[in-house]
Amino acid sequence: MYRILKKQELTTNIYLMDVEAKRVAKSCQPGQFVIVRMDAEGERIPLTICDYDREKGSVTIVFQCVGAETNRMVQLKEGDAFHDFVGPLGCPSELVKEMPEELKKKRILFVAGGVGAAPVYPQVKWLHEQGVAADVIVGSKTKDLLILEKEMEAVAGNLYITTDDGSYGRSGMVTQTIKDLVAERKEYDVCIAIGPMIMMKFVCLLTKELNLPTVVSLNPIMVDGTGMCGACRVTVDGKVKFACVDGPEFDGHGVNFDEAMRRQTLYKTEEGRAALRLQEGNTHHGGCGNC
Repeated sequence: MYRILKKQELTTNIYLMDVEAKRVAKSCQPGQFVIVRMDAEGERIPLTICDYDREKGSVTIVFQCVGAETNRMVQLKEGDAFHDFVGPLGCPSELVKEMPEELKKKRILFVAGGVGAAPVYPQVKWLHEQGVAADVIVGSKTKDLLILEKEMEAVAGNLYITTDDGSYGRSGMVTQTIKDLVAERKEYDVCIAIGPMIMMKFVCLLTKELNLPTVVSLNPIMVDGTGMCGACRVTVDGKVKFACVDGPEFDGHGVNFDEAMRRQTLYKTEEGRAALRLQEGNTHHGGCGNC
């Protein structure tokens, strides 16, 4: 059992939990995720690792209450426990594979949308610990839905807040802030965008025009975290990939976002899942990702 050490409501329907998971905390890296389950019959819920404390043996998760199972998670209290807390899953961010001396030469821009601030934070924090300052754009629909602003401000080189309704920070979508920074003669070597699928799509359309290499982190529907279910199947540069084993990070300019969004809608119903299995045949699932 994995005990909840801390529970905090960050904003309306968005919650943070510190969970005692020593083995996960010992080996996880920025960019990876876990799959949690509240009981033996519960739904498997994939959640990006927002932070971790190796000495304390804890992992921080952030989730939005959007369905029946996350509604059940909201009812959990400090001292309660998860039945399963599986991880770390997925591949770590490519940034952690680079030497700090090389990273310091790069001009890095992060773009976070909504709850996407949670997976962006550990990467920016890790870079900060290596002496690398990255610029960060955090977008939210309104000021009330903004999360992790203080935490991000402590580790970012420059933090740009934008709200769709203009209630706080800059006004407009994150893409407008990217355009503004470019107009201000800001130059970047790589952009890392994490957030809603539609946001990442339009960020990638813009950065492709700007000739700015862009990495996205995909968090589609997942069931088993091994690629066997086929839920997180995506097409990248014309090749079939599975976000849970090949990702979650991919070259954003190669992702077929329209297909990915369509699959997410279809996969929510049994009829839709059956249709996808029929359409995709042997490529529907992959296990190791190479089958």
